[in-house]
Amino acid sequence: MEFLQHADSFLKFFWYLAIPVSIIFVIINGLPLLDLDSIDTDVEHPDSPSELLSFRNILNFLLGFSWGGIAFYSSIPSKWLLFLVAVIVGLIFFFSFKYIIHQFLRLQEDNTFKIQNTLGRNGETYLRIPEKRSGIGKVHLQLDGRVKELDAMTDSDTIPTGSEIVVVDILETQILIVEPKP
Repeated sequence: MEFLQHADSFLKFFWYLAIPVSIIFVIINGLPLLDLDSIDTDVEHPDSPSELLSFRNILNFLLGFSWGGIAFYSSIPSKWLLFLVAVIVGLIFFFSFKYIIHQFLRLQEDNTFKIQNTLGRNGETYLRIPEKRSGIGKVHLQLDGRVKELDAMTDSDTIPTGSEIVVVDILETQILIVEPKP
């Protein structure tokens, strides 16, 4: 780094900050591309208090701060004004990356099956359901664009195969209580 030997100490400060921060930034953001299962690079929800001063957010601020200082060094003669502009660029990086992560997290979908979502749903008997909870049958329910086959019982008379049903309750054992659809 011979070009820094005769540089102003303020410019050296920005360069000595920019180089390691940039290397760390590239490494951290490059790890997910390598798909290393042993390295946790998940991002918490951006609205959580622990996320505000996370390592990533501090790194994003320092990246903008250091490169902002280098970029505007020759255009802004006042050191204090340059420092202020570098802080503003750092804050822009901080909030921009935070906003981008927030937008990506909004795209996530939770496709986990939750049996509670079956309450009140209509379906069809797949295997006959014996009367008054004397045995278990099976029903098909359409949930989130998929057909689920679930165990079911009834408090009424036997429900034959192919009958339309409605889910009225769920037992702790994850068995649906269904009734014939009126």
